[in-house]
Amino acid sequence: MNSKIKHTTKDIIEKDNKHFLHPWEGLGYFGNNERTVAAGGEGIYLTDSDGNSYIDGAGGMWCTQIGYGRQEMADAISEQVMKTAYFSPFNLTCDVPTLLAEKIAQMTPGDLNTVFFTTGGSTAVDTALRYVSFYNNAKGRPNKKKVISRQDAYHGSTFLAASASGKTRDKSYQDVASGIFSFIGSPNPFRRPKGMSIEEFRDAKVKELEDRILELGPENVAAFIAEPILASGGVIIPPKGYHKMCLEVCRKHDVLYISDEVVTAFGRLGYWFASEEVFEIVPDIITSAKGITSGYLPLGACIISDKLMAEVSGKESNDAIFSNGFTFSGHPVACAAALKSIEIIEKEKILEHVREIEPYWAKKVSELADIPIVGDIRTQGLMACVECLLGPENESSLELDYEMGSRIDKHCQEMGLIVRPFINMNVMSPALTITKDQIDDMFTILRKGIENAMHDLIRDGLWEMPAELAVSDF
Repeated sequence: MNSKIKHTTKDIIEKDNKHFLHPWEGLGYFGNNERTVAAGGEGIYLTDSDGNSYIDGAGGMWCTQIGYGRQEMADAISEQVMKTAYFSPFNLTCDVPTLLAEKIAQMTPGDLNTVFFTTGGSTAVDTALRYVSFYNNAKGRPNKKKVISRQDAYHGSTFLAASASGKTRDKSYQDVASGIFSFIGSPNPFRRPKGMSIEEFRDAKVKELEDRILELGPENVAAFIAEPILASGGVIIPPKGYHKMCLEVCRKHDVLYISDEVVTAFGRLGYWFASEEVFEIVPDIITSAKGITSGYLPLGACIISDKLMAEVSGKESNDAIFSNGFTFSGHPVACAAALKSIEIIEKEKILEHVREIEPYWAKKVSELADIPIVGDIRTQGLMACVECLLGPENESSLELDYEMGSRIDKHCQEMGLIVRPFINMNVMSPALTITKDQIDDMFTILRKGIENAMHDLIRDGLWEMPAELAVSDF
């Protein structure tokens, strides 16, 4: 067992169950979970408190860009702790967040040059939404407050960010902001009507956005918020041209475009930001977090265009105050971690590595399509989703989907791979430093895990193999 762990695995699990309320905790299991205890990590691998090593297929939570165990990160963080551990961002400034803001402004597309630092992705989105409201109030347009989002979207868990999210199961027992958000359909091509082409589906989704703006009244619609790829929705990749066409609709009706790049920024798709380089748009606001520090410390950023800032600042401000902020906005230690992570990505040419290895990654994940319960595979950059389905017409019961996902997760972990099942969907976003050999190992285990779960379901009478397939083939 790792010598740095002062308690046994059993002790940690007991204390965890007694005192630690985890995010998205299923309260039916509260106090009785048997979680793996993370105790170390190096590169793409995590080690548990019993010394077992796992490929971290989920990359923590979409964020371990440079991998675990980087001594350079520890040194940079330690040095900053001893230099300036904290400053009040309300009335002081500091060199480290200022230099990071400048660096980010150099990376972003167009005129997005003003950076508001937050504590993570949720607060970055919350800040973007509050800025949109502030902006329209300052411009004398108090009715222009509606925000359009999409089904399957996830934007965070603070009140406004959660209200902007379109995953209905996350709202089952939670209140949300009323009268602000309006949802249009998910741009998931896999769920398009039979007989409809990808292009027809794309055009219909764009038309739905414009129709909703017209229905609500352009004078009432403030913004459209969209993840370039709907990550927590299951790596949903909209059809080519979708974002560009949506931006054109927004420009036509004076609606701001918020690109939520909390997952896709800082290298996940092979670029610092995906909005322009991958999806050919220059939005009004970009939100980011996760990969900004490679998960080493919490940090987020809301990045605002010069145009928006100019319209409500200086002589145009009417002495308005953007009364939004956090005790830890621009925290110097977190910002030092971000600067060092960016330096490592540049020095080791990790963005170039992602673009180079992406075709191999896509090939290996696509090879899983022959497994009978695999319904769809979605991949771009170094993120992917393998969606498993058991029922006819691409539908199965939610209870059975949960059971299937749980069994896949269990089998994979027993073989040394951590996956992150979203009900029936297995999502992956490993450290961007992953090699071809490690990709081979990852998908060999995932294949075996899915096949083992499939055999479990057949054995237990929960699913029947289609007659045209032979169980022995899998």
